Amino acid sequence: MRFLVLSLAFFFVFAFEAEARKADRRQIGALVVEDVPPVPAGLARRLKQYGNTRSANFEDWDPVTGGLYISTRFGETTQIHKVSKPRGTRRQITFYDEPVRFAGAPRAGPHRGFAFMRDVGGGENFQIFFFDETTGRARLLTDGTSRNGSVLWSHSGEWIAFQSNRRNGRDWDVYMVSPEGPGTARLVYEGASYWQPVAFTPDDSKLLIAQFVSVTENHFLLIDLKSGQAQDIWPSTDSISYGNAIFSPDGRALFLTSDEGSEFRTLRRIDLESGTMEMLTADIPWGVSGFDLSPDGKTLAFIVNEGGLFRLRLRESTGAPLPAPDVPIGVLSNVRFSPDGSRVAVTISRAIAPGDVFVYSLADGSFAAWTESEVGGLDRSEFVAPELISYPTFDFAEPSETAGPGRRRIPAFLYEPRTEGPHPVVVHIHGGPESQYVPRYSPQFQFWVNELGLAVIAPNVRGSSGYGKSYLALDDAFRREDAVSDIGALLDWIAGEPDLDEGRVVLAGGSYGGYMVLAGLTKFGDRIAAGINSSGISNFVNFLRHTKPYRQDLRRVEYGDERDRLMREFLYEISPITNAKEIRRPLLVFQGRNDPRVPLGESEEIVKKVRRNGSQVWYVLALNEGHGFERKTNRDYMDAVSALFLDRTLNGTQSDR
Repeated sequence: MRFLVLSLAFFFVFAFEAEARKADRRQIGALVVEDVPPVPAGLARRLKQYGNTRSANFEDWDPVTGGLYISTRFGETTQIHKVSKPRGTRRQITFYDEPVRFAGAPRAGPHRGFAFMRDVGGGENFQIFFFDETTGRARLLTDGTSRNGSVLWSHSGEWIAFQSNRRNGRDWDVYMVSPEGPGTARLVYEGASYWQPVAFTPDDSKLLIAQFVSVTENHFLLIDLKSGQAQDIWPSTDSISYGNAIFSPDGRALFLTSDEGSEFRTLRRIDLESGTMEMLTADIPWGVSGFDLSPDGKTLAFIVNEGGLFRLRLRESTGAPLPAPDVPIGVLSNVRFSPDGSRVAVTISRAIAPGDVFVYSLADGSFAAWTESEVGGLDRSEFVAPELISYPTFDFAEPSETAGPGRRRIPAFLYEPRTEGPHPVVVHIHGGPESQYVPRYSPQFQFWVNELGLAVIAPNVRGSSGYGKSYLALDDAFRREDAVSDIGALLDWIAGEPDLDEGRVVLAGGSYGGYMVLAGLTKFGDRIAAGINSSGISNFVNFLRHTKPYRQDLRRVEYGDERDRLMREFLYEISPITNAKEIRRPLLVFQGRNDPRVPLGESEEIVKKVRRNGSQVWYVLALNEGHGFERKTNRDYMDAVSALFLDRTLNGTQSDR
């Protein structure tokens, strides 16, 4: 018997090696590709324009000049730039091969410059640096090996608070460090699980920190930085989700977002002396995704997410409404007052325009673009904006105050070509799963719609954020496949739409969205033409065992704990790898070798299994990427291969377009 087992094991190893030899494997730069045909020259030329669009994101104000720090890409990776006036020249400050994330400047103190973060090869072990603008040099502030983040400057500008897993690689503690260098770092709070700094008190004597348990549960503690004593400022036995928080200038109040007693995070004020909480946006039936408090404590600027459409609003710190800025409707983020409180900066990305940085003046109500991102010479008037739709799914929603029970409806954004249908369809499923598709500018979507004639539908299936915490919890644990059923309901809806071709539908998605693609192919393969999976989960049990230790407990809250026998059996049962024999449609897979979230094996195994079915599989492995492709060269190739795959699968095109 033992000989038989060993013989079978040898046979399967040999079979896998034989499969690998059969694949047409070659290397293009840092990309290893298998069975991917050459990209036609005509397709590459047309895609080049779309690939040369850029976006700009607001990072922080320069307190000395009144200019802005922004992040944008002018070469291979995103770097930090500075803009001194509306539509002024972007002066690049950092020049690294690796992408730079975040830039935050001190608003006081002797240090002239900004903190930023950078990793290597997409591995996400981010290190924190201080770029000293007096010397033009960057200093490493962390240990060089652990993962660090949540950078927060003290009001004095003398310290930076941050989170780090340096202690054991699993738990996140809170530290403080001086911009002078890593030798000044000191531990502020050591605790199990995930902790991060949130806000300093005005005198910098205390630090508010938060424990992240899940997307629906957080806890705040106020740490005395001298004694180390911790205080729970809002004791509760309820499961509450908090967002960011800011102390009033006098230290008597804390402004924060919270979903206590509500479906959404709303803006609130806690009186720290009386211990009472006041809701400031109770009249707004949506969530507040971010806010800032003016330096004098009199004005609040905040962003409301209205089902994937965002608005910028202003209120007095008492909650009294102020005139709303006339801001283009789009995806808004990173709102912050200038150091003197006279202006508010925000990033806005729209489906028909790349992300740019805008500044609103409280004095005269003007709203000016400080950046104007390029679109590769394309005609902006040809870009297609999506329509917000909803479709009925398989189950019933709770009755509302105005309507009785009815089919639950799933929100989605629909992009349609201007040409006559019926159009082939790409169903694009977001990751997370506690995320939300919102209509940012996507050159890839615009190419698919305008150049390939494809309709694109981006659904926010159950478990997506932005629609209340009850909707967010609908896919947890043993209800995981209910989200997959929402895709089946979308296929039903497509079948009833005369402008959409139900016989030509491709699923596409990354990370958790990649799992949804694979699961959809196993469940509805007879109704789906093909799938595009980027870094998708194929085996939940192996994923939970091998994702980085600092992520495991956070993911178990969402997906279930694989160490429990019943849950492990369920996760095996629903994993695409278990049902891979059902995948008989063409599949395109992208994966970063250094991915710390969804390990390489998740893609490698599904590629082998699906090839064993005799199905066509194109596989692209990036040796210098992590969770997603960030380098322009890699991203351009990814977009080109995706377009070629879709064109051949949905349009049957074999020629050089």
